[in-house]
Amino acid sequence: MRGLYFEEFEVGKVYRHAFRRTVTEMDNVMFTSLTMNVAPIHLDAEHAKTTIHGRPLVNSLFTVALIGAFHVPELTMGTTLGNLGYEEVKFPAPVFHGDTLRGETTILEKRVSKSRDDSGIVWFEHRGYNQDDVLVMTCKRAGLMMVLPPDGPPQDS
Repeated sequence: MRGLYFEEFEVGKVYRHAFRRTVTEMDNVMFTSLTMNVAPIHLDAEHAKTTIHGRPLVNSLFTVALIGAFHVPELTMGTTLGNLGYEEVKFPAPVFHGDTLRGETTILEKRVSKSRDDSGIVWFEHRGYNQDDVLVMTCKRAGLMMVLPPDGPPQDS
């Protein structure tokens, strides 16, 4: 399985990713602890009961990371040279333990790199939805993508 080369991206195309994942309490505690985010809204169930949500929130950066990974197998696996930046990251609804998330990606625009002859820049919009199809995350991202090799894409073995 490989991702797409720069030339294969079609501006305006929407990808509905097949992967789904249920977020667990362990995911939230581990990610929050590994990143040293000690906010009690993520880690302290008793404190969370006193908030507007009444229960712990999943760390929003975990949500970005998870939704941002759903596209990899079909869009960027082995064809990306790296992220160039994220912008307009939004969380229109909270994510809780037990929510099952899925993602969609739209190709916003693309252009050939001005400084490299082996790559182009692709702008993506990633959207995450929960099990009730409620939008929980959006972000725009620029990625540096490989151009097609002169001999064409490698053949899968």
